[in-house]
Amino acid sequence: MSQNLISITITQEQQEAALAAIAQLEAALPGLISLGTAERKTLHHMGHKSEVFARGTIRVLSQNPSIVPPSMDIAGAHQDLAAFDRLRPIQEILSRVNAMVASTSAALGHDLMDFAFDGYSQLKVSGAAQGLEDLRRELGTRFSRRRREVDAGQ
Repeated sequence: MSQNLISITITQEQQEAALAAIAQLEAALPGLISLGTAERKTLHHMGHKSEVFARGTIRVLSQNPSIVPPSMDIAGAHQDLAAFDRLRPIQEILSRVNAMVASTSAALGHDLMDFAFDGYSQLKVSGAAQGLEDLRRELGTRFSRRRREVDAGQ
């Protein structure tokens, strides 16, 4: 018997409102960039210790401008730090919402597959008597080893 993990209704109006809010967020932050996985791997990671290091270095250099060569843009570093600080709460909220959307989608997918497995079992038991054997066989290609071998070879 299927276990229903979630029961939710998302209306078209809710979907449109969410998509409009996301578009508004994108429009509100026009300087955002998108890096590929390879590009991201080359970047310095700013964890907690690195953040303390970066902030401390910027602070010390700001307090001692005589040691800062003209090629170092201390004002630009302050601007980046301010943007970093303003972006962080947005990122935290988006990460939380993204995790909730992913969890909800996973639970809905589980519920749908659980129902489909139960329904498929019902087709196996009584589908032939109703003339549904060909449809059951067609649905059963999901379980076919031959299909998996073809998919794996691609």
